[in-house]
Amino acid sequence: MTSTSDKSANQMWGGRFAAGPDAIMEAINASIGFDQRLAGEDIEGSRAHASMLAATGILTTKDAEAIREGLLTVLSEIEGGTFEFSAALEDIHMNVEARLKQVVGEAAGRLHTARSRNDQVATDFRLWVRSQCDAAIPAIKTLQEALLGQAEAGADWVMPGFTHLQTAQPVTWGHHMLAYVEMLGRDAARFADARARMNESPLGAAALAGTSFPIDREMTAKALGFDRPMANSLDAVSDRDFALEFLSSATICAMHLSRLAEELVIWSSAQFRFVAMSDRFSTGSSIMPQKKNPDAAELIRAKIGRILGANVALLTVMKGLPLAYSKDMQEDKEQVFDAADHLMLALAAMAGMVADMAANRESLAAAAGSGFSTATDLADWLVRALNMPFRDAHHVTGTLVGMAESRGCDLADLSLADMQGVHEAITEDVFSVLTVEASVASRTSYGGTAPVQVRAQIARWRDAHKAGKMAP
Repeated sequence: MTSTSDKSANQMWGGRFAAGPDAIMEAINASIGFDQRLAGEDIEGSRAHASMLAATGILTTKDAEAIREGLLTVLSEIEGGTFEFSAALEDIHMNVEARLKQVVGEAAGRLHTARSRNDQVATDFRLWVRSQCDAAIPAIKTLQEALLGQAEAGADWVMPGFTHLQTAQPVTWGHHMLAYVEMLGRDAARFADARARMNESPLGAAALAGTSFPIDREMTAKALGFDRPMANSLDAVSDRDFALEFLSSATICAMHLSRLAEELVIWSSAQFRFVAMSDRFSTGSSIMPQKKNPDAAELIRAKIGRILGANVALLTVMKGLPLAYSKDMQEDKEQVFDAADHLMLALAAMAGMVADMAANRESLAAAAGSGFSTATDLADWLVRALNMPFRDAHHVTGTLVGMAESRGCDLADLSLADMQGVHEAITEDVFSVLTVEASVASRTSYGGTAPVQVRAQIARWRDAHKAGKMAP
């Protein structure tokens, strides 16, 4: 097993300090326990830096090639699990550099020319967060596809629409599924926007003031897939906006997942029976054999807590820092790593749940007509057919709802005579709008719940996804 644990190698501060760090200082100062996750990005950035140093004549081609090949050796050891990380070497940068020196010798010491750990970590972290934006977008699309499948299957299935969790108006199952497709489309767009803004390279900013070496920052930016170098060296090493923007996007996405998870928890209950969750995403009880618990949905619902917490934590770390780099910024990574991991897990679990769940058409339909859900349709009919002012129609409808409620029946069960007793101009035609099917079919405005609109929106989204777009 290779090792970089020799304490004598950890003299990155040069001759300024005569004694090594105290054990407690070492423990609080070291970040290798978590920033080893940046190994791939660190080596990618170092290889680009070495190539640039050779191209600009700062480093010989021979040394640059030895460094680049040696870095691949180090990477293979890390990926193969044979690399021994050392807390004495503090971070991923010094662990890699120390091992590189063992592999290639003196040339390794030339790699750090014209850069600092400040711009190095800013580059590594930016590359890693950029990759998480790239991973989140297709994960969101997978969930959208599952929702579109549900919407397509139930484009004309009626269900209750709610406000205040009280029955409001009938909607279609497909329409309800599409609401989340739209939310997730905005989530994907937020990650894409964040990625576009973060796609500038800090490498070459050095500690904070740039460097006197004749480096080519455009070259390293291009090699690492960035659009351009960052234009201010102070900003380059002290900016963590990119991580905050990722966390903000992740928080909003997690909030949307939590809302859907809450509905699945409610809908799968014995009191609703709107959906049946698959066994793959449910658990049982240790004492109650009849139980089938929607644990996956409940855990997704909880993920917003840790993801929002990560966002607040990093904002709190950054809010009082002067320019440029402060050691506080070492606390920028763990919460981002954690939030990214749990967002991806939640997206994958939700996509699986949605794809597997079975909507109960009969239960949805039975609930759709409850709570006088077509009362608004009655009011609208009074406006259209009798030219009644809406406020008057609202009053008449409310009176009829009260009558039906007192009799324990639905609006459609009232007789024409009952209705004419409240307003004599009501005709038999009123019954044509009092079914939930007629109600949803009439909502043909753009974005409405009518099946024809639902199917049009499904086609709109499918066309967008086939074209490789995040949204129509």
